[in-house]
Amino acid sequence: MSQQEAPVIRVLDQATVNQIAAGEVIERPASVVKELVENAVDAGARSIRIEITSSPGGISTIRVIDDGSGMSPADAGLAFTPHATSKIASIADLDHVLTLGFRGEALASIASVSRITLITKPRENLSGPGTKIIIAGGRIITNTTVGAPEGTSILVEDLFYNTPARKKFQKTRNTELAHIHGLLEGIVLAHPSIAFRLYHNGMENLLTDRDATLPDTIARVYGAELARSLIPVIATSLLVQIHGYISLPAQSRKDHSRIRIAVNQRYVSSPAIVNAIKEGYGTLLAKDRFPVAFLSIAVDTTLVDVNVHPTKKLVRISREPEILHEIRDIIHATLFQADLIPGAGSPSQELLPEDNAEIIGERKAVPHPVSGDYCITDIQPGIVSEPTHAGNLMTDRQLRQTELGSGVPPVTLHIPPLQVIGQFGGIYILATTDTGELVVIDQHAAHERILYEMVSTHGEEDQLLQELIVPVVLHRTPRESAILRELLPALSREGFIIEDFGRDSFLVRAIPVFLGKPEDLSLIDEIISDLTSPESGQRVDNRERITRIIACRGAVKAGTVCSQEQCQRVANQLRLAKNPFTCPHGRPTLIRFSKEDLDGMFKRT
Repeated sequence: MSQQEAPVIRVLDQATVNQIAAGEVIERPASVVKELVENAVDAGARSIRIEITSSPGGISTIRVIDDGSGMSPADAGLAFTPHATSKIASIADLDHVLTLGFRGEALASIASVSRITLITKPRENLSGPGTKIIIAGGRIITNTTVGAPEGTSILVEDLFYNTPARKKFQKTRNTELAHIHGLLEGIVLAHPSIAFRLYHNGMENLLTDRDATLPDTIARVYGAELARSLIPVIATSLLVQIHGYISLPAQSRKDHSRIRIAVNQRYVSSPAIVNAIKEGYGTLLAKDRFPVAFLSIAVDTTLVDVNVHPTKKLVRISREPEILHEIRDIIHATLFQADLIPGAGSPSQELLPEDNAEIIGERKAVPHPVSGDYCITDIQPGIVSEPTHAGNLMTDRQLRQTELGSGVPPVTLHIPPLQVIGQFGGIYILATTDTGELVVIDQHAAHERILYEMVSTHGEEDQLLQELIVPVVLHRTPRESAILRELLPALSREGFIIEDFGRDSFLVRAIPVFLGKPEDLSLIDEIISDLTSPESGQRVDNRERITRIIACRGAVKAGTVCSQEQCQRVANQLRLAKNPFTCPHGRPTLIRFSKEDLDGMFKRT
């Protein structure tokens, strides 16, 4: 290289370095709340108050106030310096980290992308003044003394004011509030002895008591009814200690949003541990169901690497297979010792026959709920079982809804006329064509497609709804409430009349007529749970999400025994669909077998 050429590689200035680092640590307003609350916990706070203000455009300010140890003037001045920390002194300390923070990045990262006002006073300084520091974009503007209570108050304003690209990618106000609520739910459960207060625009959203027990905190966040029904878990094995609560199988959910895990009192996200907990239930749960679990897991700090990511929410565990095995066995043993017989009126799972039974000749093999061993019970021979009277009426209502709304049939029918010959397992409809082909129809997927197209073709102006004689009251967590409030306009356009009914409660006055007359009002609760589930986004707009969920929940269920006439109606309606080949989620609705296909399977060719 010529001596005259300027180098292409350059060392970035500190301001740029700080903003790049901030992009890893501070992703959204919830990241600020997490770092400030964790600092308060590390400071030994007994009470932590979080104040959020917002406008329709998004989160405006975040203030976290604690009664922890506070900081001296010297420490307060150093607190915003990158990699300045009181938690560790050398690399060897990383093997024994018990504090939630230790990297010394959080305050510096927040300060580089916002305006901060810090007021702090150490506990031992009973009569002296506190310290006030104002920082903008990482630069100290003011450093002075001020009268202050013991502890620390940090006010964050104008988040991402100097990084417009990051600010542009923030979500709506309710989405960001939902992230904050979800984060705090995990933290308060990991630290039930600390009193937490969350306020949004002056209104109290979350309240827990100091020196509370874990059941008290669960009741505060998720309701007393759930807290009373949980099974306690207290166990010690070779590598782990577990304390917490798990749900009865009948209280399972479609998602894992109510599995909250703390490892060494650090609220973490761990798909591996979630899976181990689910495995502990064995065949007590259908494969697509998850339990409710609030567990505090203690592991030797030398086996846990918390320095995996700047956010510190992910952890890496040494001897992971052994630890996961012990967690699974503890859950399994706890359930085996509990009374799992549901009481009258308890919620029941939707168990699919293929998940929980095998047909052996004219007998049914049903798994033992804990051991998983199969026991044999007699069933009536034959393919088609007789539906119950109540089930028959319910199925008739569901099919009548899709017959009334079928509209103009498509110009081209994609499948030939079908003659139903029976039903198998309460799931599959067996039919033949004029050309002698065998067609197997998934009755739920087929009716879901039919209902989906019917709901999709109705515009807002002709949306039909039915008022409930007795409105249904829904109670939601703060995180779910924030999501639901954002969805209320879209739900209204689809025929749901839902009103805000006070703190984290909603009143359902009407539902779409497509859902028919709901025999079990828990259907409404399940639809709302689906919409507020973390997995429900799937990169589609709100109307599409709602339409898919209405179709799924309103369709004839797998496991429903139908009469031959009802099966024929499903087949006839499927023929009229514009796309009769898949359900809205992409699963096939029908598969056909020619005589040649069957001959080949039986080696007759």
